[in-house]
Amino acid sequence: MLEQSVTTAGTRALTRRRQFAGPLAEALFFACAALAIVTSIGIVAVLVTEALPFFRSEGVSLLSFLTGTQWAPMIGRFGVLPLVTATVVISAIAMLVATPLGLGAAIYLSEYAAPQARQILKPTLELLAGVPTIVFGYFAITLLSPTLQAAFTPERVSIYNMAAAGLAMGLMLTPLVASMSEDALRAVPRSLREGSAALGATNLETTLFVVLPAALSGIVASLIVALSLAIGETTIVSIAAGAGPNLTLNPLASAETMTGHIARIAGGDLSHGSVDYLSIFAIGLLLFVITLTLNLASQAIVRRFREVYE
Repeated sequence: MLEQSVTTAGTRALTRRRQFAGPLAEALFFACAALAIVTSIGIVAVLVTEALPFFRSEGVSLLSFLTGTQWAPMIGRFGVLPLVTATVVISAIAMLVATPLGLGAAIYLSEYAAPQARQILKPTLELLAGVPTIVFGYFAITLLSPTLQAAFTPERVSIYNMAAAGLAMGLMLTPLVASMSEDALRAVPRSLREGSAALGATNLETTLFVVLPAALSGIVASLIVALSLAIGETTIVSIAAGAGPNLTLNPLASAETMTGHIARIAGGDLSHGSVDYLSIFAIGLLLFVITLTLNLASQAIVRRFREVYE
């Protein structure tokens, strides 16, 4: 009788703790989510508030900002195209490196690797994703740039160039693409693979024509996340791409990206409220719009292909 009474009391105490812990955990998680949303709204508000005076400055307009081909604040030229062009070129090079390497690694880990090999390679890939970006920046300037100069002659290749920065950035993004794509591939139901094999398809045919299409939403999402990181990367481009806006599509030339320009100018001696100072927020707002557009496109693509394969 005594044991039954103790058990009942313990059960009641456990129930009370659960009843208290449930709402507390819910409130804590809600606070975390709300804080993230409020922080994002605050960032956008600051960007818009500081960027509007820039566009109201004399000789500055949204059209001239977006279409101008010269960025020279000292003479009042605020055309952002040179910075955007360098950002696009370096990001494109990075994706041309990260996409085949990352997808190849993901396909091998998901479809071909033995369990023992996967247990070693997957954590190693995820560990590489934690390497500081400054390491890739100095890797680009000390190894990739001299290699490019040896291949194309130093006269044609600047020691600071977009190609080296893009290659290093692609290597940095490869573990991310590989890890996210591999998760998407392994999420494909085993029954699809077995059905394809039962119809006589080889392992390669099953991978290319069954598994990859079924995992396309996750793969595309990983690529867009990688592209967003490439556009927003600062350290690598600040070290390896060069300083000074340059409107060119030549990847062997030196050029400055939007993030690289913000990092360089923000560390200088700018008076608060000056046009140069406000231009930083205008570039930051443009970066935010580009990243937001990519994320919205990623969500739309994921929803579209999930409707097909689920």
